[in-house]
Amino acid sequence: MARLESLIGLVNRIQRACTALGDHGGEGMSLWEALPSVAVVGGQSSGKSSVLESVVGRDFLPRGSGIVTRRPLVLQLHRLEEGRSEYAEFLHAPRKKFTDFASVRKEISDETDRITGKTKHISNIPIHLSIYSPNVVNLTLIDLPGLTKVAVEGQPDSIVEDIENMVRSYVEKPNCIILAISPANQDIATSDAIKLAREVDPSGERTFGVMTKLDLMDKGTNALDVIEGRAYRLQHPWVGIVNRSQADINKNVDMMAARRKEQEYFENSPDYGHLAHRMGSEYLAKLLSKHLETVIRQRIPSIIALINKTISELDAELDRIGRPVGVDSGAQLYTILELCRAFDRVFKEHLDGGRPGGDRIYKVFDHQLPAALKKLPFDRHLSIRNVQKVVSEADGYQPHLIAPEQGYRRLIDGSIVYFKGPAEASVDAVHFVLKELVRKSIAETEELKRFPTLTSDIAAACTEALERFRDESRKTVTRLVEMESSYLTVEFFRKLNMEGDRHPNQTGPNADKNRKEPPAPNMDSYGDNYLRRIASNVNSYIMMVCETLRNSIPKAVVHCQVREAKRSLLNHFYAQIGRQEKERLGAMLDEDPALMEKRTLIAKRLELYKSARDEIDSVAWK
Repeated sequence: MARLESLIGLVNRIQRACTALGDHGGEGMSLWEALPSVAVVGGQSSGKSSVLESVVGRDFLPRGSGIVTRRPLVLQLHRLEEGRSEYAEFLHAPRKKFTDFASVRKEISDETDRITGKTKHISNIPIHLSIYSPNVVNLTLIDLPGLTKVAVEGQPDSIVEDIENMVRSYVEKPNCIILAISPANQDIATSDAIKLAREVDPSGERTFGVMTKLDLMDKGTNALDVIEGRAYRLQHPWVGIVNRSQADINKNVDMMAARRKEQEYFENSPDYGHLAHRMGSEYLAKLLSKHLETVIRQRIPSIIALINKTISELDAELDRIGRPVGVDSGAQLYTILELCRAFDRVFKEHLDGGRPGGDRIYKVFDHQLPAALKKLPFDRHLSIRNVQKVVSEADGYQPHLIAPEQGYRRLIDGSIVYFKGPAEASVDAVHFVLKELVRKSIAETEELKRFPTLTSDIAAACTEALERFRDESRKTVTRLVEMESSYLTVEFFRKLNMEGDRHPNQTGPNADKNRKEPPAPNMDSYGDNYLRRIASNVNSYIMMVCETLRNSIPKAVVHCQVREAKRSLLNHFYAQIGRQEKERLGAMLDEDPALMEKRTLIAKRLELYKSARDEIDSVAWK
């Protein structure tokens, strides 16, 4: 008996701990559901409350007409050693002990009203009550709202279906033992409890039948056909109960005295005297407790399997969201560096092609830059009118003698300036891509999600570094453009002169006048062909420069931005955190409160499951 009570008592403690941690539902089967319990089912006014009070040996449940139980009551009974004082505790008030059971009744009513209001509505949110007493056996009983057939005034039309669905959600679980309460003064064929039990447990393996109000039957009648299994047979024997009369309740007759009176009734009854040894609430409690112990022993392998599976899942979840960080500065610095390296790996994978995004940089060079170069306004800059204007202004008061070299230089310089726009646009486009890749990399680094402050610090450090790389890249591409103006490629123009010597009729300001003596050099007299030739020569040179810059700008951008981002994106950040005090390092590792709460809950559940496994093993196989 000691081992039986210790095993059931352990199950009760585990169920209570599961409830405190919220581990009593959700996807799959929870440990709470895997551990057997007893659901008390019956119609309204069938005597459910009286049966529970008789099992407990205390008057503690609200009473009244109509629907009184409007929320499930999960009642856990814990047997104490003889001589110890009994008391009750509610899960919603864990630090408060109730020694006055009238106060327990009031607390149940108040807690019910807190959810449902002072109405006749119901709620599926359970009330959890534990009673510690030398007069109880270790049991978990669930008192459910009484089944009804008609909604009364003040109740929604769906109340009948709502109550049945709530009761069914408990009794259809394979580990639930059904305590079906039926009053003896009603036909068993109309019993709501038996009807529902037959639907969810057709074999009757989980159902215990309880016949109440035997003392209220008409004279000359009895319930022997039911109790002895002839009217309706169950796998487990029926148990008859005689509840306190209303007069006893009004007189506050002690429950222990009521138990004795009940036993005397059966012993002295001409109908039930031969069954007295297995009648009454005290016998019912022992019967349920013994059966519960048998069921627990049968379920131990599956319970242990569920516990081991859940432990593995909780361990994996802790690994996913991260284990707790050490409190010393060395451990904190190490954690920060490891998180930074994890982010850096993801970022480099984006750049190198392991993840998408790096190809957008190539598109800047292969599509965006060439398209921008094609749109430069060289046609307008090298129009005949502008060429004439630039050459004339470059000559000043004395026209050029052979070739307008200053005009050439001004036209070339004016053209090369246009390249700065596409060059800087390429720098900015790559900068934008790198910023986006940083943002994506931070979002994809799972390890960072638990540290929002550090995530923000890394994002800020990356932004600062990318801006430095962009500024350096902009300076570099600007220098490339300016170098093309600083020193022109002389060989290009020498080749033009050599070609001009081979075709003398096509050169000179008066080439279109069939080699007649030219008039005095006056810009107004230069022909269009001469100006077109200048424009053509400058355009050819600019196209050569364009091709050079088209190849050199991407190299400069990659060298100054992409290469540096891969090599030293967080170098400045590393130097900063190496000088930080412990408090600042700790602040950087501040976590999302919701995540911290989740980790704490997982850790507690993990501890609970490991403890439950060890205790079940030690108690069950002694």
